[in-house]
Amino acid sequence: MAIAAWKRLERTPGYQRKKLFLKRLFGRELRLEPEIEISCVKEGGWWFHPDLLDKDCIVYSLGVGEDVDFDRALIRRFKLRVHAFDPTPSTVEWLAARDMPQEFHFHPWAVTARDGLLRLYPRIRKDGSRSTVMYSLVPGAASPDDAILVPAFCLESILAELGHRRLDVLKMDIEGAEYEVLDSLLQNAVQPVQLLVEFHHRFADIGLGKTAEMIARLRGRGYRIFAVSETGREVSFMRTGNGEQRS
Repeated sequence: MAIAAWKRLERTPGYQRKKLFLKRLFGRELRLEPEIEISCVKEGGWWFHPDLLDKDCIVYSLGVGEDVDFDRALIRRFKLRVHAFDPTPSTVEWLAARDMPQEFHFHPWAVTARDGLLRLYPRIRKDGSRSTVMYSLVPGAASPDDAILVPAFCLESILAELGHRRLDVLKMDIEGAEYEVLDSLLQNAVQPVQLLVEFHHRFADIGLGKTAEMIARLRGRGYRIFAVSETGREVSFMRTGNGEQRS
């Protein structure tokens, strides 16, 4: 019971904020703060700006695992369309056993910088066991024999395949693949109005510098932070249109 109580405490916002303060103090987390003030709400662990959302909006949700609370909340509140992407076998099986709203469209694809087959590695838990839910581009302690091959497409190909010329919200929790996807996104003519990203700089082979560099590039394209989660890793951006022009 004591262990369960401690785990509940660890998940509380107050505990997370104190933990973030200490990480920033010791240089283990970036000091990110909102740069613009706009109304925002939190659903399914993600902060977003609701005033621009309606039934005609298109949302891409990259990396859903076994948690579609965010997706369901947007559909329930705004009756909009959510396109979810996750190639993980356990996610495909989990969603197949659930009754999802008709506005929820699932695609068992990885989203990356280029089309093709992608090698994903299971995350290694603290006890040394392999996760059956979380996969990453980063091998970590996993061996090549642990990897799975999944179909992968870049955002440009997906937008063309689905016939979308706009993207209102792009949410991504893709276990370290966000950097190359964002790099590709910044070269794309179609860029989301709202960008919600979990950065995985806590992975030893990624590091804080890579996130800091990517956020600087997003700022250069007119994206501004409007919310940061209690962990400091989930960051919400709004495209303001005040960035540098692409050549």
